[in-house]
Amino acid sequence: MCGFVGMVGGNVERIIGEGATIAHRGPDEEGYYEDDQAAFLFRRLRIIDLKKGHQPMPIGDRYIFLMNGEIYNYLSLKEELQEKGYTFHTDTDTEVAGVLFQEEGVHAFERFRGMFAILVWDKEESTLYGARDPFGIKPFYYSEKNGNMAVASEMKGIACEEKEMNIEALTHYFSFQYVPEPFTMFEDIKKLEPGQYFVKKSEEEEAVFHQYFKPEFKPTDRNEDRVHRLRRVLDESVRLHMQSDVPVGAFLSGGIDSSAIVSLASRYHSDLQTFSVGFEQDGYSEVDLAEETAETLGVSHHKYVVTPWEFVEKLPEIVKHLDDPLADASAIPLYFVAREARKKVTVVLSGEGADELFGGYNIYRESYDLRMFGYVPRTLKNILRKLAARVPEGVKGRSFILRGTTPLQERYIGNAKIFEEEEKEIFLRKGSSATYKDLLADYYEDVETLSPMRQMQYIDMCTWLRGDILLKADKMTMANSLELRVPFLDREVFEEARTLREEEMITRTATKDTLRKAMQGIVPDSVLHRKKLGFPVPLAHWLRHELYGWAKQMIAESGTEEWIDKQAVADMLERHRTGGKDYSRKLWTILMFMMWHRVFVEERSRQKRIVSA
Repeated sequence: MCGFVGMVGGNVERIIGEGATIAHRGPDEEGYYEDDQAAFLFRRLRIIDLKKGHQPMPIGDRYIFLMNGEIYNYLSLKEELQEKGYTFHTDTDTEVAGVLFQEEGVHAFERFRGMFAILVWDKEESTLYGARDPFGIKPFYYSEKNGNMAVASEMKGIACEEKEMNIEALTHYFSFQYVPEPFTMFEDIKKLEPGQYFVKKSEEEEAVFHQYFKPEFKPTDRNEDRVHRLRRVLDESVRLHMQSDVPVGAFLSGGIDSSAIVSLASRYHSDLQTFSVGFEQDGYSEVDLAEETAETLGVSHHKYVVTPWEFVEKLPEIVKHLDDPLADASAIPLYFVAREARKKVTVVLSGEGADELFGGYNIYRESYDLRMFGYVPRTLKNILRKLAARVPEGVKGRSFILRGTTPLQERYIGNAKIFEEEEKEIFLRKGSSATYKDLLADYYEDVETLSPMRQMQYIDMCTWLRGDILLKADKMTMANSLELRVPFLDREVFEEARTLREEEMITRTATKDTLRKAMQGIVPDSVLHRKKLGFPVPLAHWLRHELYGWAKQMIAESGTEEWIDKQAVADMLERHRTGGKDYSRKLWTILMFMMWHRVFVEERSRQKRIVSA
C-alpha cells in the first residue's frame, strides 16, 4: 500500500515538500521521477517482499507507472502477457499492470481485479493517464489549473496558493454528512470518481474523463446454483485478498459481514488475529459479541475501549487525515481499532460493501412498509403529504405518511440524511442554491426503471459507499500505516450480486438473505441470523454530559462566523442538553465542520501570518 503526489507542468519541484504530507501512507520507501515536464513522488508500505519493485516504475522506454493498491488477478494476467512474448524483471503486480497498459492502453483498466489509483506518464507523447478502481476503494485527488495538473492520494498533497471554499460542497455536506464526489471542500481540488480514467495530453488541452465502469443490476431468474456460486466466489476473493508477506488480520464486529470474512480467512490463515472496538457506555459496545464470535471461530482476538476524552483529544489529528469534514462518528473508533491492529499486523480484511451489494440496510425493506401507498391516487397523496407536513415533528404517523406520499427521488439521498434544505437556513449563513435533488438527478435517471429498493441500492453505491464508508476506511487505516482490504468489493463478487432478484436479498423478516444462505455452515448460526449491529457511538449521551463543555467551547471559539450562525448552534446544543429531543447527529455535523475549519483554514492562516512576520 502506498501513496503518490505528482505534477505535470508548473512548479514540479514543489511535490517534494508535498510528499511529506503523505508519509504515513508509505513509511517504508520513497521513490522519485522527474523530467522537464513532470515529476512524481511515491511512498510505499511494504506488504510483499518483492525485489526491484520500486516505484515510479519504468515500463519499457516510454512509460512511467505508479500504482497505489493491489491487482489480485495479476498472476493470470502475467501468464497471458508472457504467452504474447513479454518478459518481466520483477514479481510485482505493478509491473504486470504497467505492461498490460503498454499492450492494451486504457482498456487495461477494465481488466484489473483489485483496488487501485493508477498514474501513467507517457514520455513520448507528454501525456498523463490516471485511473481509479471501480468502487472507489483507493482515493485519487486532482487539480487542474492554467494548463497544469496536480494529482495526489490525499487532498493535502496538492499545493494551492489560495484554497477557496467550495460553497456547493459545503451545502451538500450538511445534507449528506460528507462531501459527495467529485467535490472536495476546496474549489480547485476534485476527486476522480470510481470507475473513471482521464487523459491529459498537453498544457493547452484540459483533461478528458471517461467512465470505464458503472454498476449495473441485471436480475436473473432464481437458480439453484446461485448460493453455491456466491460461496465459491467469496471464498476465492478472500483467498486473493490475503496475498501478503506480512501479518494479516481482520476487523470483527460480531455481525455477519465481518464474521463471514473472518470465517473464510481463517481457512487460509490458521493464526488469524482479529480486532474490535467499543465504548464504556452501556449499550454502545460490540466487543462482547465480537469476543464471543472470535471464540466460536477459534481466532485470536484483541479489543480496545475508547473513552470520551481520548475520543475528542484525537479529533484534530483524525480530521487532518480525513482531508474533508466527515460527520460519521464511527470514523473515530475506526481510527483507534486501526491503531491497535497496526501493533500486530500490517494488513487487515474488513466487511465494507456487503450491505450495498447484498441488500443489508433495513431501509431497503421500506417498500414492504409503504406498499399500501401504491394504491393511493396521486392527488390524494399530495393532500396527505401537505396535511402531514403541518403536524409537529415527533407525532406518531407523521414520518410514515410523509415517506409514503413523497417520491423516492425527493427524499432518499443515501443512508444518511442530516439536514433538510429548509433546516440549513436556520444556521448556514452562506450556501449554494444547489440541492441534494440536483446532485442525485443523474443517478436516479440511471435507474429510473428499477424498483425503489434497487434505486436505493444504486444511490448508496454512488454516494454513501464511496463518500463515507470507503473514505473513512481508507483514511483511518492509512493514518496508522495499515493496509485495509475489502473482499466483498470485488468485481467477481459484484457480478454475482448484480444478478440477485430483490426477493433474494430482502424478505419480510431478513436482509441479505442470499448472503446468509451462502454462509450457512461457515458462519456460526448465532451470528448468521443476528440483526444488523451498526457501529454505535454514544454521541447523544456524551453531548449532554461528558462532552457538553467541550462542544460549548468549540462553538464559542470557532472561527466560522462567516459560514455559521454560532448562536443558533449554541441554542441547539442547549435544547439537546435540556430537552427530550436528540440533536446529536445534527450537532456533530456542525461541530466536525468547525473542527475541520480550525485545522485546514484557521491553522493555515495562522501559519501564513507567522511566515509573513
